[in-house]
Amino acid sequence: MKLAAARHWVFDMDGTLTLAAHDFAAIKRTLAIPQEHDILQHLASLPEDEAAAKHAWLLEHERELALRARPAPGAVELVRALRARDCRLGILTRNAHELALLTLQAIGLGDCFATADIVGRAEAPPKPHPGGLLHLAERWQVAPGELVMVGDYRFDLECARAAGACSVLVNLADNPWPELVDHFAVDCHALQQAL
Repeated sequence: MKLAAARHWVFDMDGTLTLAAHDFAAIKRTLAIPQEHDILQHLASLPEDEAAAKHAWLLEHERELALRARPAPGAVELVRALRARDCRLGILTRNAHELALLTLQAIGLGDCFATADIVGRAEAPPKPHPGGLLHLAERWQVAPGELVMVGDYRFDLECARAAGACSVLVNLADNPWPELVDHFAVDCHALQQAL
């Protein structure tokens, strides 16, 4: 897919539109999750009471991060440029929907995404599952292949691959997952210039 022609863009949020702030190793230590486990998958495997308590702690921790979020280099300019071109814009995050709204407000992009186009961990299975992208494709009435998924981690790329969408990796000095990446840009400034 030629990115310049793409009209349907889906962004990961933390580490993609924002500067990465989550210390996942510390979160796992606090919640007694083995370091090699995925946080959300681990919490889903726990007894209901234990999972609820740990989810509550995680939500409060992530709320503090959301309120202090700062935009990644070029992210605001890229999103506003795409919006000016009348592209459809969505968010697919492993974070909670309400915290995605707070984060977007904090970085100055609260007016760029329709609330229904922000898909969090309660609205779809967490990435790398493709369900969130497929939901947006259905909502926008386009084929999944018309979507561009922009992210900073392999879960974003695996999600795009599984959905049949175009994958774009940003905010890394190099590309550690070339087999999963359709397009690579060191940051959102570089991605905008490529358009």
